[in-house]
Amino acid sequence: EVRLVESGGGFVQAGESLRLSCVVSGFALSGSDVKWARRGPGKGPEWVLSAGQGRFTITRDNAENTLWLQLNNLQPEDTGLYYCTSTSQGNSGPRTQVTVSS
Repeated sequence: EVRLVESGGGFVQAGESLRLSCVVSGFALSGSDVKWARRGPGKGPEWVLSAGQGRFTITRDNAENTLWLQLNNLQPEDTGLYYCTSTSQGNSGPRTQVTVSS
């Protein structure tokens, strides 16, 4: 069974950081098309790296089938549901909430 599960969301103040993880199972992370996306309140989905404008970085541990998302200098407009998704697998995780207070 293909699964993607995110964790690490939370409530932070503006300027703080969070590190999210996405653990995949049922397929190999290595060579996959898993990406991080988010959806803010009242907004459409967007790719996190593009939205972060250099503040966010993605790393991966293929041995652990884990994709990490480092969110630095978070701002209130970064508030939203963050999730990992794979187009080829046709699946996304259940999402984790990130809330940034000003």
